[in-house]
Amino acid sequence: MEHALSPATLSELRRPRPYPAVSVLTPTHRREPDNAQDPVRLRNVLAAAKKQLEADPAVPRDRRTDVTRQLDQALAEIDLAHAEDGLAIFAAPGEHQVWSLARTVPERVVLSDTFLTRNLVSARASMRPFWVLSLSADCVTLWNGGVDRVAEEHAGGFPLSRGHRTNFDAERQQRIGDMPSTYRDEDTRHFLRAADTAVTRLLREHPRPLYVTGDPAALAVLEDLGGAARNAVLVPHGGLAHGTPDAVWQAVRPLLDAEARDSTASVLRELRSARGRKEFTAGVDEVWRSAREGRVRLLAVEENYRVTVRDDSGDHLVPAEADDLDAREDIVDEIVEQCLETGADVRFVPDGFLGDVTGIAGVLRY
Repeated sequence: MEHALSPATLSELRRPRPYPAVSVLTPTHRREPDNAQDPVRLRNVLAAAKKQLEADPAVPRDRRTDVTRQLDQALAEIDLAHAEDGLAIFAAPGEHQVWSLARTVPERVVLSDTFLTRNLVSARASMRPFWVLSLSADCVTLWNGGVDRVAEEHAGGFPLSRGHRTNFDAERQQRIGDMPSTYRDEDTRHFLRAADTAVTRLLREHPRPLYVTGDPAALAVLEDLGGAARNAVLVPHGGLAHGTPDAVWQAVRPLLDAEARDSTASVLRELRSARGRKEFTAGVDEVWRSAREGRVRLLAVEENYRVTVRDDSGDHLVPAEADDLDAREDIVDEIVEQCLETGADVRFVPDGFLGDVTGIAGVLRY
């Protein structure tokens, strides 16, 4: 299953395909007992997608057979034991992809000539993804971080490890106080320089905040190299290159929590200031119209805010039931995607943070 949504990947997903490009969305659950329903629900929504293919006269028989096979292959690749909060399954003639999302989605099947990406974009924005690079003299490990966990990432040449090293015993050197000299060794500096080059290349392709863990001497070498460390947060915590995901998460979590608190406080200040300048917008209808006009500079969305609406003659959104024919269950994700495309800063904030404002608010450019 796919997790990392880069700008290049998003552009590829959005390119037109031969009809039909099928998008299947379904919510999933991380824990018991809620996750017991996920296998049945997944099979049912894929069966609904196949029925739509059968019933659509615009789909030639050979394409229907091909896309149906792609949906079956996608189902075989899904491991619900590692499910997050939603799945997006894309299938078109000759291809399929499965995306695991850290944000819930409505159950939905769409046949079009492009894939439905708004839920991926919104999930990525809510995740606040980051990288962690853990240094040691003989190994450099890359971790992919998200909302509440990290996992080792095998990408960009990572993990990096050194071959045989003569007379290298890091534990002994630490006991006798010779650890700094390990990192003055030219072979070690060359090894860390290779790691710096690799992570710099990775950040160009997949930009996100970077945290670097390691002994202070290792972090000093990376700073001297002047590459990725320039914009990274350095965490003086050794032993994590060979550590567990939980150990890495515990090392960076205090920093992430502090940054989240600072970010939330800055959003509140911006919203209060915007009220005084009459640049404030709130409520799904007002924010939706401002987003369509490209006027939103900052969008604040409560993390679990969901609302179902319908479009009232193209001018306003009005409340709707999920089973209404023209209901739009993912309007919040649609607004998030629209704001990101027009250069807005999108921030997800704790539930109840916006007070008397219902779930969503923004600061306008004009």
